[in-house]
Amino acid sequence: MLVIGITGGIGSGKSAVSELLVRNGATLIDADKVGHAAYVPHTPAWEEVVATFGPTVVGENEEIDRKALGSIVFSAPEKLAQLNAIMHPKMADMIRDEITEYKNQGIEVVILEAAILIEANWLPLVDEVWVVIASEDTVVKRVMARNNFPEEAIRARINSQITNDERIKYASLVIENDQELSDLETKVNSIWKEKIR
Repeated sequence: MLVIGITGGIGSGKSAVSELLVRNGATLIDADKVGHAAYVPHTPAWEEVVATFGPTVVGENEEIDRKALGSIVFSAPEKLAQLNAIMHPKMADMIRDEITEYKNQGIEVVILEAAILIEANWLPLVDEVWVVIASEDTVVKRVMARNNFPEEAIRARINSQITNDERIKYASLVIENDQELSDLETKVNSIWKEKIR
């Protein structure tokens, strides 16, 4: 079984690449969904987050109020580091279990799509790292169209993430995605034929 980590900054097109790989026959693990599952009430991660950040982060139905938690951690780097120290290892365990399950099912190619693949120290979970990159101007245009964020907020988000140069140091493959979706589709399909099939 081949496990490919797909990573890249905001608006790079990593989800589009993952989607195209799934169309070709890969099975997807989406780290964002794993993160949501880790916050389910009374799971180990939930217990630790509530113990660390207090009852104000618990919302309706005992679920973590992500907005309340966000307002605590995004204003204080040490609090964010605390949250990451809780969540990243717990999520890694969940991802590892999912990979094992797919392996037992005889799945041949698994994609782990994770913006924080490198920062969360999840590299040992994957066999290859595919980095999706796009120029900053392309990213800004894409995210403005998709999320309706102001340009300054997007550039601030880009600057808060690790750089493409940093990501590329870990890359088995770099996919440049500055063109149209049809160009990306052609590129991904040919990579699949060359590397997988």
